[in-house]
Amino acid sequence: MSNIAEGYERDNNKEFIKFLGYSKGSVGEVRSLLYVALDQEYISEIEFNNLKESATNISTQIANFIKYLRKRVNTAK
Repeated sequence: MSNIAEGYERDNNKEFIKFLGYSKGSVGEVRSLLYVALDQEYISEIEFNNLKESATNISTQIANFIKYLRKRVNTAK
């Protein structure tokens, strides 16, 4: 969330896209850590599946937003 806010404040879509990419990477890190939490039995398999699904949905939403912004950047030229 902080990466998205910082990118938004940059006042141009190219910088915003860059920070959205950082956010998408952070979601990947969270998914990786979910496997660690499951392996260490900090969370149940049900919790893991729910959280992993949420993280995947967020990653997809960020990716779609990046695609949208890239189209806008390319058509603005």
